[in-house]
Amino acid sequence: MKQIIIIGLGAGDLEQLPLGIYKKLKNAEQLFLRTKEHPAVSELIDEDISFDSFDAIYEKHDHFEAVYEEITNTLLNKAATTDITYAVPGHPMVAEKTVQLLLERGPEQGINIIVLGGHSFLDSLFTAVKADPVEGFQLLDGTSLRKEDIRINQHIIIAQVYDTFIASDVKLTLMEKYPDDYEVMIVTGAGSSHEKIRKVPLYELDRQVELDNLTSLYVPPVTSRELAYKEFSTLRDIIAELRGPDGCPWDKKQTHTTLKKYLIEEAYELLDAIDRDDIDNMIEELGDVLLQVMLHAQIGEDDGMFSIEDVIESISEKMVRRHPHVFGEATANNPEEVVANWEKIKASEKNIKADVSLLSKSEKGLPALLKAYDYQKIAAKVGFDWSQAEEAWKKVKEEMQEFELELAKGNKEEQLHELGDLLFAVVNVARLLGFHPEEALQASNEKFYRRFSYVEEKVRESGKPFKEFNLEALDQLWDVAKKEGL
Repeated sequence: MKQIIIIGLGAGDLEQLPLGIYKKLKNAEQLFLRTKEHPAVSELIDEDISFDSFDAIYEKHDHFEAVYEEITNTLLNKAATTDITYAVPGHPMVAEKTVQLLLERGPEQGINIIVLGGHSFLDSLFTAVKADPVEGFQLLDGTSLRKEDIRINQHIIIAQVYDTFIASDVKLTLMEKYPDDYEVMIVTGAGSSHEKIRKVPLYELDRQVELDNLTSLYVPPVTSRELAYKEFSTLRDIIAELRGPDGCPWDKKQTHTTLKKYLIEEAYELLDAIDRDDIDNMIEELGDVLLQVMLHAQIGEDDGMFSIEDVIESISEKMVRRHPHVFGEATANNPEEVVANWEKIKASEKNIKADVSLLSKSEKGLPALLKAYDYQKIAAKVGFDWSQAEEAWKKVKEEMQEFELELAKGNKEEQLHELGDLLFAVVNVARLLGFHPEEALQASNEKFYRRFSYVEEKVRESGKPFKEFNLEALDQLWDVAKKEGL
């Protein structure tokens, strides 16, 4: 069976290679190097060991994926006619994409892939930066670094920081997680006689001229809570500490029930920030809503019922399940089709029985105004609806007359019922006109705030207290505010 023997050149000079690996290099009939930019290669040349390298391929392509593909295909084509040896820097199983591709595709083409050892650059790098990996570390690829993969409380080693372009991308990604002046270490040729270590602030990472294929970046772990405020794990730890034995008496006392009113308050404060397009306030209010979620999750964990992971798993699974046009084979060409699909999937999940009211599908715990709007939408889907807003407006007038009659009678209980009917009828008109009653009422609230603030300002300017202004005088100020477009 044809074969490719893959060996590692280690992280340093030729003398660091195990004797068995050295003999394989010496006796290889056809030797290929991923790159000749390695401390041991000059010594191979001195010993008259012949080889071919793939350095020229790096110049042909703009993306590393294409480079790795061409190297892999070339090696497999060569191995189809003769056994070959392929040598890579460090250890073949550490940060070597071509090796992974060969292991995947070689057997498919009837080629046996044999991986032999080599000294990994990790050993030398940890020695160089004097870090103990048992404390937790990550090895990440500088050519495909994502901020979501970074755990700032661990030792981070970023390999393949070949040049200033990669260094710039790495810097920008890290600056989303670390302070701009966070000290990092650039390590080149770790373990070799040419080893270099430079400490630089993060913002200077791409200003270093000496970057090559032997360069790695070491980022020490963050040990300060203040520098880790962006991390979800930090928030979780803070909430757990607040509810812990030595935590806050108020937080420890809370239950799901006692927190209900705060969740409603924070949600409405967020809506207000959105209506005012106040980005800074939106950030703060979204944080307050998230705080309520975290507190409920921590209570659930304290009670042994559920944790924040259960909450995240539930919503992640639901989003994938209810978006088959994104994560599956279904199609949805417009928002209306998305909503229709969503409702079908939601209905199948609920498994609503025939003898249960359709209105039971309405979300629990909605405020009365939103509940009325939701009920009317559900009823409209089965044809129980006015055909147009003008017909619904007649119902408003009818309910208004009934309310006026009860006002004259003085029966408080009936007044309450008729007032509710009137409000319900108004919600119907708003819905049929394409307005959400909550948004309409919120707009009126804001308008009232602006105009009443104007009245307050004029009263203050007069130097007189409110009690010296009768309703007629205040109404005149209100009319001025209205004329000025407030």
